[in-house]
Amino acid sequence: MSGADLRHIDTWLFDLDNTLYPAETGFMKLIEVRMTDFVERRTGLPRDEARALQKKYWTELGTTLAGLMTHHDVAPEEFLDEVHDVSLDLLEPDARLIAALERLPGRRLIFTNGSGPHAERVLEKLGIAELMEDVFHIASADYLPKPARSTFEKMSAALRVDPRGAAFFEDSEKNLAPAADLGMTTILVGLNAPANTAPFVHHRTDDLAGFLSSARVKETAA
Repeated sequence: MSGADLRHIDTWLFDLDNTLYPAETGFMKLIEVRMTDFVERRTGLPRDEARALQKKYWTELGTTLAGLMTHHDVAPEEFLDEVHDVSLDLLEPDARLIAALERLPGRRLIFTNGSGPHAERVLEKLGIAELMEDVFHIASADYLPKPARSTFEKMSAALRVDPRGAAFFEDSEKNLAPAADLGMTTILVGLNAPANTAPFVHHRTDDLAGFLSSARVKETAA
């Protein structure tokens, strides 16, 4: 069977966490625990309430950090440095994904609500740092996270991305809506992706490496 027709794509834009590695690794859970630790300590709330507040900020504002900056005067680098200081042992290079990324014509970029140093560590551990041309991280966005449309516009300007020729891969449905509005081709990634019915999601996969390997892409000169 033919894969997705992505022959119009020359810019491959990837979210990082739970997209370029499966959520099932449990790696992000390590970070989320440290987020709860931070919120609990900074607010003085009982742990269950701190966890609920953490999730409320993520749901309403795009990141826990956005809520902490707005309501608790938290310095962003203090938070990011602490929560991303976790072991990378749960992550391993995926030969299938590496091969699938290597076959993509054009530019490969990262667009993450995480920090730049975090992105560098994860990409190196996954063995794909050299395959990525650039990273647009949360500091690049002046700490205004996806799904803010202005952050997509800022990313597109900074990295010279023409949305009409860009494919955006994400594990979070809400972050694909502004991408589609701007004219990007959107791909939802993750175990629950195949059941998704959002009209702004153009493709869905629970196997990123398989999706990229089977996709029809632009022919390049040998």
